[in-house]
Amino acid sequence: QVQLVESGGGLVRAGGSLTLSCAASGVAFTARGSGWFRQAPGKEREFVAGIIGNGETTGYSDAVKGRFTISRDNDKNTLYLQMNSLKLEDTALYYCAARRLIDGTSWSMRQVEYTYWGQGTQVTVSS
Repeated sequence: QVQLVESGGGLVRAGGSLTLSCAASGVAFTARGSGWFRQAPGKEREFVAGIIGNGETTGYSDAVKGRFTISRDNDKNTLYLQMNSLKLEDTALYYCAARRLIDGTSWSMRQVEYTYWGQGTQVTVSS
């Protein structure tokens, strides 16, 4: 049974930092694309960051580029999202996601290309 469990969310002041974690069981992040998405109140879920199966290539949305960093610990089978210089507009429920092996090793900005999802962790940025 595949399970992705996010943690690390919370309340932080604008300009602050948080690191989100996504621990996987039943599926390995290596050799498959994975990523982070977020959904703000009243908005659709959107792509935040992705990482290729071998971990060598990452991608970011324009909204977070230069502030967020996606990484992975293969030994712990855990995906991370380091978030710096947080803004009010970063407030959202953050989800990690992983693709099936047969869907390839690359990350994607499209939600439909991810099969496995966590339940999300809330990030709230205050002024």
